Amino acid sequence: MQDRRANARDKVLFGGRAEIDARSSMNCVVRNLSENGACVEVEGHARVPEEINLTIPRKGRSYLARVIWRQANRLGLAFRVMVTDPGASDLDARLRASEKKKRELQRRIKELIGED
Repeated sequence: MQDRRANARDKVLFGGRAEIDARSSMNCVVRNLSENGACVEVEGHARVPEEINLTIPRKGRSYLARVIWRQANRLGLAFRVMVTDPGASDLDARLRASEKKKRELQRRIKELIGED
């Protein structure tokens, strides 16, 4: 089978969520991933429409994707739009604040024990 992808895909093993419509979704496993698409594995022979919203929590991203190919319980997806940006999340902000507080406390400890 000839590989016609524009970008090479990285082999991964991420949990994902395929949203079928506003009321239904299913768990899936992301097997490979690139900036333009992914290969996902769904449970059994689940009915998956031509377009889905794929969420990959570990990457903090969600994509509107089109099914390009189907083979048993695997789907080849082409990303159309990134729905959520991997930008700063609440967790990122809290981590930065925590690291800043840690540095302040370390400085204060050095002052108290006279290591200035």
